[in-house]
Amino acid sequence: MARRTPARTAVPAAPAVVWQAGLPAHGARTWVILVGAAGLPDAAKDAGERLGVDLERLLEALTGTGFSPGAGRVAAYPLLAGEITQVVLAGAGDGSPRDLRHAGAAIARFGRGHDELTTVVAEGIDDAGLQAFAEGVVLGSFTFHRKTVDPGKPVAGRIVLTDGTDTDRDEVVERGLVIGRTGCLARELATTPSNEKDPAWLAARATELAKANGLDVRVWDEKQLAADGFGGILAVGQGSVRPPRLIRLDYTPPGATKNTPYVVLVGKGITYDTGGLSLKPRESMVSMKRDMTGGGSVIATMAALRDLGAKVRVTGLVCAAENMPSGTAYRPDDIVRHYGGRTTEVKNTDAEGRMVLADGLAYAVEELKPDVLVDIATLTGAIKMALGSMLYGGLFATDDALADNLVEAGFVSGEQLWRMPLPVEYADYISTPVADAVNSSKGPGSITAALFLKNFSGGLPWAHLDLSSIAESPRDEFEYTLGATGAGARLLTTWLTSPNPTAGI
Repeated sequence: MARRTPARTAVPAAPAVVWQAGLPAHGARTWVILVGAAGLPDAAKDAGERLGVDLERLLEALTGTGFSPGAGRVAAYPLLAGEITQVVLAGAGDGSPRDLRHAGAAIARFGRGHDELTTVVAEGIDDAGLQAFAEGVVLGSFTFHRKTVDPGKPVAGRIVLTDGTDTDRDEVVERGLVIGRTGCLARELATTPSNEKDPAWLAARATELAKANGLDVRVWDEKQLAADGFGGILAVGQGSVRPPRLIRLDYTPPGATKNTPYVVLVGKGITYDTGGLSLKPRESMVSMKRDMTGGGSVIATMAALRDLGAKVRVTGLVCAAENMPSGTAYRPDDIVRHYGGRTTEVKNTDAEGRMVLADGLAYAVEELKPDVLVDIATLTGAIKMALGSMLYGGLFATDDALADNLVEAGFVSGEQLWRMPLPVEYADYISTPVADAVNSSKGPGSITAALFLKNFSGGLPWAHLDLSSIAESPRDEFEYTLGATGAGARLLTTWLTSPNPTAGI
């Protein structure tokens, strides 16, 4: 019987978010007033007159019942007369982009089931803060389910933003919305269950997005992978009845020349990871539908480059496979030959991410010859031991300027990075007398994994992002939703669409 092809999953729903110059003449039935540490915004007086409410007294009263302007705090007050039915005070924290992103997400969650909200922000909010607020609105709207009963309230239909002035801020808001949607798309890809999502599904989804966003696309199937020598991807995927794929997406900016900087991204696309013959415990296997977060973030980033006017050439490579145990699975003690000829002795089939990434990196070096090479993966549990959860992702880099540019993009996007060392003294941990390296060893696991991958970077300016530490949120909090975070999509998009992402490299 032919296997049914899973239906396409739609991009997650989000409210229509628009900027309004001046207070709207006819606002929504619910108005939200953003309150910062300095108090109410200047436009609150005019808004209060429109609402028929003394907002200063309301703030004082609600503060007395426990409300504070901390980012993400929300308090609603019903109005008993007039067309406007309630006013909501929402905390903006210290007014930083980080706190405003959290505030936007909180307002989006509050807005579920509403047709429209009018939101008054502080006059003089800078571009970074307004962009982050718009990102938060989209990210806080994210939901994913396959329920047929009680699916929950829908996202707000429309959210109007205004600071009460005549300033036009549409472009800033739109950038925030695109970056927010990039994060949501990466979450959607990571959250899709693996009975729907296999390497072929991921390739089909990437192809759809490429066609919709002006990208060139090529997909290698298992026969083409074998013919071209992608031994790492084939080894990891050979235990599954659902064969591997290599996905290539290409973006070229208008007016590009031979001097236009060229960046290649390589993403881990393990659509399910049992550990293979080195089988994971049940508890460790539960969230492994999201082990393609790196590859999903590459796809989501590539889909945003045209809309945001990226000025660099970018190729995204997604190395997709399903790591399963079977009679055809690769084994501990196998020796695998990667693209380009380098060999790896397998000691742990659950160290599969570096096996597929190695092929992608080697292909990029030999065939594409970029100026900058970056790989991204949920690669090791060791990075969680080093950095904890939901604060920093791990960054390894051979170029200081590249590291600095990525750290800055992480700070701006809210997906923060902490640079880790690449000490040559640890290279002995991955040495073996029978191959060029082993894929797993004793010692500091995230560092030895990075050293393994460094051997495939060809001496190019290279960075490795190990984001296992920020890939899974334990609860609905700030801009995150319980489950996969889509880590890396906002970071990469922010970096590649900055004015000069390769500055100093």
